[in-house]
Amino acid sequence: MARMRTYQITSLKVGPMQSQRKQATSRSPRSVRAARPEYIAAVRYPDGSRDIFHVRNADDIEDARELVLLEVGEVLSLVIAQRHS
Repeated sequence: MARMRTYQITSLKVGPMQSQRKQATSRSPRSVRAARPEYIAAVRYPDGSRDIFHVRNADDIEDARELVLLEVGEVLSLVIAQRHS
């Protein structure tokens, strides 16, 4: 049979200087910055191969398109859509 351990919790005496705390001031809630949308790009290359890219650092769909084209160079077709969670 397992032994049950018991612990004794004792209170510590706090001096008068330690018990004083600064009152928390109420802060106005910070405006939460909307997360950047994530985009998915499907690329078909001139040689027939294809890739899927996840674009996380684009401001909008036009920016996502530009980022993909800068990354991969020449493409036969490019399809970009905003990812929905």
